[in-house]
Amino acid sequence: MTSPYTEGLAAGLLRYQVCETCAAWQPLQRHACGHCGSRQLAWRDSSGLATIHAVTEVFRAPTEAFQALVPYTLVLATLDEGPRVMGHADPGIAIGDRVRASVFHVDGQPLPRFRRA
Repeated sequence: MTSPYTEGLAAGLLRYQVCETCAAWQPLQRHACGHCGSRQLAWRDSSGLATIHAVTEVFRAPTEAFQALVPYTLVLATLDEGPRVMGHADPGIAIGDRVRASVFHVDGQPLPRFRRA
């Protein structure tokens, strides 16, 4: 099953959903705006530029496919357009760093990855 978000990742893009009525971005894919209730939602492509909000190091793989990556860095990054997304990052990334999104694949699945801009 695919969504506009995962289709975007497959194309090398980070996408987010926004309300065309009130311009509020949606933290998850929705059928109606969480702010105003409008059903006029659209998907937008992000520039991929972001600022790191939080960082953690993962030492225990959630599945066999991630075992080769351990330890790896996960971050919350605030896109310049407003939404906050989780993704992988290069080691040494710190809170406040400016980054650019890219996409990498684990077990055939595209995932966001952030590198210093």
